[in-house]
Amino acid sequence: MSQLMGELSMNSRRDFIKKTLYSSAGIIAFSAIPNEALAKTEMVKITILHTNDVHSHIDPFPDNDPKYPGLGGIVRRAALIKKIRSEEKNVLLLDVGDIFQGTPYFNMYGGELEFKLMSMMQYDASTIGNHDFDNGLDGLVKQLPHANFPFITCNYDFSDTPMAGKTIPHKIFLKGDIKIGVFGLGVGLEGLVDKKLSGNTLYLDPVKRAAEAAFHLKHEEKCDLIICLSHLGYSSNGKKINDVELAKQSKNIDIILGGHTHTFLDKPLTYQNSDGKDILVAQVGWAGIRLGRVDFIFEKRSKKMASEGYSIKISKKSIAI
Repeated sequence: MSQLMGELSMNSRRDFIKKTLYSSAGIIAFSAIPNEALAKTEMVKITILHTNDVHSHIDPFPDNDPKYPGLGGIVRRAALIKKIRSEEKNVLLLDVGDIFQGTPYFNMYGGELEFKLMSMMQYDASTIGNHDFDNGLDGLVKQLPHANFPFITCNYDFSDTPMAGKTIPHKIFLKGDIKIGVFGLGVGLEGLVDKKLSGNTLYLDPVKRAAEAAFHLKHEEKCDLIICLSHLGYSSNGKKINDVELAKQSKNIDIILGGHTHTFLDKPLTYQNSDGKDILVAQVGWAGIRLGRVDFIFEKRSKKMASEGYSIKISKKSIAI
């Protein structure tokens, strides 16, 4: 940190911006750059936190679990999120679906507990995963009053279902004068969700809908950062559209926060979109074992940005990071 402050005192704002935005190595980890230091350079940091496929895992895994000993747990996640919020001014907390199903908590409370806890953690938005249909549309609607955050999806048409009017296709957040556009995509329901549970839900082409949403957010709403909450899955061996293929076919999207395939990525991976521009793809496994974090740094005038991301294991040591 002393190195960074030395840089700030010795170099001009322009030099700092150049080093931060255009150096692949960077000066210092973005998460360690204090907001007061950025303010002196007319830069702003946006911190995106994300989860996916938590599947009703409220408690940590037992310490003797063969795969995930002592990992996860809502209390620890909440403490970590609170710590990060105390350190950062511009935080957005997002979920990518499959909130429901996986432990007796869901069997007992039908999703009420999950939504209440997410609301207490002040989630900003979520999309809908295939397991969020597991109590049927009526069951999902019943629990929505417990969620103090919107559900975002642009490729499920719920018009002829009890979920009509209960979701939004996108949402714009303003953080530190940066406009952040968020839209959501759901996985195809055929073969995953019983028709009795999904009712008359219509599944719309995710590639087409993503293109329309991203264009609208970028060119009509003038968003500086566009996030896709995708429950399509990281990869599906070419059989179905997935996050990697969506990234390659897309335009205007800056990052895809993924779910569904329970893929543990230590950090976001970079792909080239159809315009040859970089797009990030991130996913943090399942069961609330990890919290994803991506920091974006923007130069206020030009809105040029750089990013750095990683996943954090949720454990007893999480809040000491």
